[in-house]
Amino acid sequence: MVVSLKNCCTVKPAEPTWNGPQPLSELDQVGTTTHVSTIYFYRPTQNWLSPPDTITNTLKESLSKALVPFYPIAGRLSWIGKGRLQINCNAEGVQFFEAESESKFEDFGDFSPCPEYEYLIPSVDYSVPIHEMPLLLVQLTKFKCGGISLSLLVSHVVVDGPSALHFFSEWARIARGEPLGTSPFHDRRVFRAGDPPRASPCIDHEGFIQPPLLLGKLDSLEERKKKTTVAMLKLTKTQVEKLKKMANEDQSSDLEHDYTRYETLAGHIWRCACKARKHGNEQPTALGVCVDSRRRMSTPLPIGYFGNATLDVIATCRAGDLMSKPLSYASSRIREAIKKVNDEFVNSGIDFLKNQPDLTQFQDIHSVGSTQGPFYGNPNLGVVSWLTIPIYGLDFGWGKEIYMGPGTHDFDGDSLVLPSHDGDGSLTVALCLQVAHMDDFKKHFYEDI
Repeated sequence: MVVSLKNCCTVKPAEPTWNGPQPLSELDQVGTTTHVSTIYFYRPTQNWLSPPDTITNTLKESLSKALVPFYPIAGRLSWIGKGRLQINCNAEGVQFFEAESESKFEDFGDFSPCPEYEYLIPSVDYSVPIHEMPLLLVQLTKFKCGGISLSLLVSHVVVDGPSALHFFSEWARIARGEPLGTSPFHDRRVFRAGDPPRASPCIDHEGFIQPPLLLGKLDSLEERKKKTTVAMLKLTKTQVEKLKKMANEDQSSDLEHDYTRYETLAGHIWRCACKARKHGNEQPTALGVCVDSRRRMSTPLPIGYFGNATLDVIATCRAGDLMSKPLSYASSRIREAIKKVNDEFVNSGIDFLKNQPDLTQFQDIHSVGSTQGPFYGNPNLGVVSWLTIPIYGLDFGWGKEIYMGPGTHDFDGDSLVLPSHDGDGSLTVALCLQVAHMDDFKKHFYEDI
């Protein structure tokens, strides 16, 4: 696919904004510290296609207005030593790319992520100094058929999934001529950003430690280098319900409530990955779970909290136990990890990180060629849920998208669970695995249901 870049500009806040350094919480500075991409495809009505710059101007003008209340996104990061970062709120702006393609939507089939996506999503040059790197990059691509794609690449240091969707939805509201719905809450001191640790943590925070390695290996370097591939695996509502029934038929009698869709499906993915990777019975394996703490604190976070409020925890066990025991066992290990996340656990985790001499070892940046940070590839994986995030229905005035999905994710073990676009109860798993294991994974994924 040929995509021609027509213009690149910087969009700055429409009005003066607060200026100065903003401390980041420890939750902002661990885990994924690169940019995360999503992509939306639209088929605008004819009145939005003429004159040709209507959509472009609408996006730029509304983005400029949205950057006023959401001013940290227009700033830049800077290192402050010991592997720690802060945001310099300086209104330097975000990058906006305009591109055109001779392709048609029909060329994309079901819009599942494919190599062509790299032409529709702006790339970040991580070789430049971090204080020069935009925190948000946007690309609008116009297709021959009259359709458009809008790709959004945002720094995970600044926002997590709920905060990113908050910004995108408010930007869309402004584009439609509506007032701000929920103002962002910027004070990251709710997570004691910039403060010293209060005490030595009393909880074992194994979620921040290097996950298990393949038996017989001293590091993950060899696994990091292996070629990966991406698949979009769809499950009907009937298949999802069958999986839940399988998990809950085997549950213990003292279970508080049935296993959720996430606990069930994540457990199924975990088991299938062990089988596809042909792990031995004694192989330790971990599954990373991203838990939103917004409603798990003793005092829930303020509405509109803008930053990272998610905490990574891991479920661990032996591959042999996962593969030989019923699905309920995998789901129970996942639930056990999730249940730990409460006010005490979050604050203890923050203190644990504050006591670290350097946070680099907890920063997952291997996706850009680094060999440092935790590795959730073979024999581990991460399953992130988008089931409760309002990822669909982003309307800038010309109607809702016809498809929305993740952009590119090319590191082994990375997976997302998405609800269906039309709300019919089906689910999609966006999964990246090493090429050598993907076919076997697909086989087990469907045959084991």
